[in-house]
Amino acid sequence: MPHDVKAALSLITLLVAIGFAYWERTAGNYHLFWFVIGFGVFAVVAMWVFPEAVGKNEKPKA
Repeated sequence: MPHDVKAALSLITLLVAIGFAYWERTAGNYHLFWFVIGFGVFAVVAMWVFPEAVGKNEKPKA
């Protein structure tokens, strides 16, 4: 995945996590606020650290 796409996806992921965490907090679920923030950060870090899964292109034997 190109770095510019990965950066945009990271930003969107963090913004959604922040919005969802804020929504959980306003709903009275204070304990889920930090869980959602932590999971969003974990998802972004995992996307940058672990490589993208790619299948092998083996030519069939004749």
